Amino acid sequence: MDQNNWKFSCMDTDSRAVTAGAEALFPGFSGPEVLCVMSPHDDDAIIGAGYAILAAKHAGADVYIMIFCRGDAGYSTLAEKATIEAVRVRETVECYGRLGIPEDHIVRMNFPDFSAVSNWGWQKADGTEGDMPRILRFLREKKVTRVMVPNHYHEHIDHLAAHWMGSFDIPQAGDVVLVDYGTPHAVKSTLEYSVWADLDPENALVSGRDPSVRANRVLIVSAAVERDIDGAIGAYVSQGKIIEDLVASRTERRTAKGDFIEVYIAFDPRPKISFAPYVKLIDALG
Repeated sequence: MDQNNWKFSCMDTDSRAVTAGAEALFPGFSGPEVLCVMSPHDDDAIIGAGYAILAAKHAGADVYIMIFCRGDAGYSTLAEKATIEAVRVRETVECYGRLGIPEDHIVRMNFPDFSAVSNWGWQKADGTEGDMPRILRFLREKKVTRVMVPNHYHEHIDHLAAHWMGSFDIPQAGDVVLVDYGTPHAVKSTLEYSVWADLDPENALVSGRDPSVRANRVLIVSAAVERDIDGAIGAYVSQGKIIEDLVASRTERRTAKGDFIEVYIAFDPRPKISFAPYVKLIDALG
């Protein structure tokens, strides 16, 4: 990897302020920091959040990739069907290894493709364990401080499921409940990333931004970062035909200065209601 030529800065699209390093992306960043990128399928994290992964590592964070689905639907020929899962496991270790993420930092939930949503919650309908016990234990045991979840908006049923699981399980990690599943440990901040679909316009509309600028954070990186991410994506040989359009479209990230961008929505998965506007409304009636 060409770390000497890595450069990172982040824009807040509301204030238009640009900050060098990881601070704008991960507010209050200070060690020890642990980032968990929740990836619906094994290649989603590298495609949609690769720059953020390298930014976090560059700033000293420990990075984990949590993969929700097995990748069993990712075959392009019938000859691949019987071996595709094993092949993708090997490719995943190689891909993230190229970014300096060791195999023991790759966590697998092992849900079937297109079926993650049926595992949502503490307990499934048949009485067996859902996703939450494992995610809660992981977030607490690893003392995760930052989480990235996939886009839920018109992208893929497994992306929707992973977004739900992450967003609703994250706040529980810091609550004084279920203490036999680890010592409560709060996550500091959460980001949503996109793999290919546009993000939900809600944040832009509520914030008064142009709805075409749906992300409230833009990570700007040097071309060296894109080269390293592109090289890591190349480990997914089995997915070549499936993701070829996504790989080709990465040129659209290039700015006039030759930098590249990745976009996210920073959000609070448990926002508190403010009664002040309602009190002001009532008080105005006299």
